[in-house]
Amino acid sequence: MRRRGFLAAIALLASGPLPAADSGLWQRLQDGGYVLLIRHAATDPGIGDPPGFRLGACATQRNLSAQGKRDALAIGAAFRERGIPLGPVLSSRWCRCLDTARLAFGRVEEAPMLDSMFRDSAPAGRAKLREVLDRVAAFRRDSEARKTSLVLVTHDVNIRALVGEYLAQGEIVVARPGPDRLDVVGRLRAQATGVE
Repeated sequence: MRRRGFLAAIALLASGPLPAADSGLWQRLQDGGYVLLIRHAATDPGIGDPPGFRLGACATQRNLSAQGKRDALAIGAAFRERGIPLGPVLSSRWCRCLDTARLAFGRVEEAPMLDSMFRDSAPAGRAKLREVLDRVAAFRRDSEARKTSLVLVTHDVNIRALVGEYLAQGEIVVARPGPDRLDVVGRLRAQATGVE
């Protein structure tokens, strides 16, 4: 199992850089109605969290690196510069996700449904996905909310489970909410030098 994950990571790295988002994607975001799945910005090296991890105790977690903090600020700047209307900003309770959201958007609401599924049992993971899709469905039904985009800051494993996409740290999947699913329409990649 561990070997397959390693091979998948190598294949992802070998695939080269992701194409830049076209200006049309930014233009579509002006209209609202999208879900932005954001993988937390760059962290200190590692996978998962160190031994002794405690939710709510950032010193026990893998946190944003200096580059990750710059990248998170760049994400927020890119959305503000383009005047993209954003609705609720929900985040995993892991510090690296909360910090990404706070630095990017200046606000965040903790959402346990976005907590990492890395060590979850299959039923627990499915329950989180169901809760996320229910929240997206409520957003989709709310005509006022649909004038904005829903922001979900979470982890790679959660995003892969929701839309089947592998993301780099700080990368964003733009999705259109469908009935009981999310349809990917594009990607945005953030770096301190800008968001493509």
